Amino acid sequence: MEGRRRSHDRDTTDRPQMDVEDFDELVSRAPREIRSRLEFLGGRLCIRHGPLDVDEFEELAAVAPETVRLEYINGKVEVKAVPDGNHRSIFMRLLRQCMQHRPDLDLVPESGVKAEAYRKGRARTEGTLVPVDHFRGDGEWSDPDGALMAAEITSHDRDTDQRDRIDKPVGYAAVDIPVYLLIDRDNNTLTVHSEPKDGRYQQISRHPWGATVELPAPVNITLDTEKLKDYAD
Repeated sequence: MEGRRRSHDRDTTDRPQMDVEDFDELVSRAPREIRSRLEFLGGRLCIRHGPLDVDEFEELAAVAPETVRLEYINGKVEVKAVPDGNHRSIFMRLLRQCMQHRPDLDLVPESGVKAEAYRKGRARTEGTLVPVDHFRGDGEWSDPDGALMAAEITSHDRDTDQRDRIDKPVGYAAVDIPVYLLIDRDNNTLTVHSEPKDGRYQQISRHPWGATVELPAPVNITLDTEKLKDYAD
């Protein structure tokens, strides 16, 4: 498994965060006071003259083109990879199972959540499991109160290790989201994080694709992951 993961790392080392055309479109839409601070170096979005604060980030994210999904992680602007076909199929598989087991809940795709200590981060989950209509009336970024689970699916990009395996568990635990589910396409596993306390998940369990996975309370869903093997790449 580790060899497979390292292979993906090599394949994605030089992959740009976004196309230069998308960067140009982002710059053209950005507020004037932010526009001059945006650079595209080595395939990465960079901010000149110090980081943006969270309010400046929200201004930028609000005008970003649909093809540019921005997050604010550890005080830095990050670009989340656009999902490919297998990524979307995995999400739909998860969505169907959640709806089947818990029709009282919605797995809201692409939801913006205020994360990290003091809710200063801005994360875009693959899906946030919440009561039906929980986000009604919210803007782009919702408070995490009442969320039962955040779900992420790794993408084959060079930032997924830091973003999905390291930063996201800390950010979601800090705001007491009870369960964080990571579907990892690099090593074909599901990792279930639960029992957040003092900014860390106290329980972490890893399962191979094909296993029956119990998502703990308050989610209380049993996932059949055999079908995920069809999306291994």
